Amino acid sequence: MSGRATRLCYAVRPIDAGMLARLRVHAYESGRVIERDGLMVLGFGTATALGLSGGLANPPSLRLAVLDLGAISPVADSRSVGVAPEPGDNRDIEPVPIALAALRFDRCAEGELLVPEVTVIAPADHKPSVVVVGSPDRVRELLSGLPEIVAARRASEPASPPDEFRLASARPHQDFLDRVSAVLAEIAAGSLDKLVLAREVTVHANRPLRQADLLGRLRALHPSCTAFAVDGFLGATPELLLARCGARITSVPLAGTAARSGDPGSDRRAEAALLASVKERSEHRVVVDAISSALAPVVEQLEVPDGPVIRELRNVSHLGTSITGKLAKRDGSYPSALELVGLLHPTPAVAGTPVDLALDYLAKLEELDRDRYAGPVGWVDARGDGEWYLGIRSAIVEGSSARLFAGVGIVADSEPAAELAETQLKLQAFLAAAVRP
Repeated sequence: MSGRATRLCYAVRPIDAGMLARLRVHAYESGRVIERDGLMVLGFGTATALGLSGGLANPPSLRLAVLDLGAISPVADSRSVGVAPEPGDNRDIEPVPIALAALRFDRCAEGELLVPEVTVIAPADHKPSVVVVGSPDRVRELLSGLPEIVAARRASEPASPPDEFRLASARPHQDFLDRVSAVLAEIAAGSLDKLVLAREVTVHANRPLRQADLLGRLRALHPSCTAFAVDGFLGATPELLLARCGARITSVPLAGTAARSGDPGSDRRAEAALLASVKERSEHRVVVDAISSALAPVVEQLEVPDGPVIRELRNVSHLGTSITGKLAKRDGSYPSALELVGLLHPTPAVAGTPVDLALDYLAKLEELDRDRYAGPVGWVDARGDGEWYLGIRSAIVEGSSARLFAGVGIVADSEPAAELAETQLKLQAFLAAAVRP
């Protein structure tokens, strides 16, 4: 048993709807949040941080982190009867400790999983509960002090929201157009098949941007997406990289985009054109095949639909494919959700193809620190189950500024002006939440 988490204990308690609502407000203001239809995971404080030496590129480090999470033992006689099941499952078993993270795009970058002192787990069809982690004394203190945690929210009225905004693109539009043209030249020369090129835009406000405002608007504007806030990294992502529940896994890659106008007839025609586009379907299939190939060594069954379907969002439609499968046991256990993410990231949807060559080219051409943009954001629990999403339609928020990112896949018949326009569409996902005239 590893030593990083062996001194920690945990306890589980059910909570009522009123407490859940108050804790959600508190988390939206200053906690960690991962929320989609059907599941809410909220985190407060940090009981421990589990380091990922070598990042996602170091499988032993990923296994060790989940083992450390599993080394957190229940406090004697502390667990309740009839609490909610583990996230994403229908089995009547209790929740276990969860670690949250927003990892960098660079798979080799050092990272860490954060185990909150208090984690709220609220599946839509089961009673919500909290998992409290710490020393035995700290666990009991936190369990008895949940009302005080809520009451500790700032008593004074929150500062006024910003009402003046300035947008600044990291580079002029022409610079991005020139970079797309350079990528097209590399593709024409046979060096690459596809490259995902990102843009950065910064919002400067006259007062600090408030996490609760941003999250609330993102959730309202993009209800079919997963909203997240993890230590200053916020967004509403439409793309599930990998979910694991026991032996069952799911991945829902998106690639191929069409604008939505709000006019039903126009949108149906645009979606029909998207489905019929050889370029868009080819780009999408590359991503599906890459994920399927990466998962093949660890599954005993994998179901991949023959073709994509339309995934409708607020202002764009995507091609999407739901890949499902059943894991094979390795040394008596299944690979954890975190280990599976290590197999998948980065996919061609956020890097390009061939992936290794695309990453090398991005390091030379993009001249952009993606930080956590397009990296995995999500959670893993002590059983190895979890959900991980691509950190897209996102921003890094610090004080009164927010760095927004959007990427587009460049292939042989891409048009620079159309790719620029697509980045502008994708940036609107966060801009609509951040900029309030």
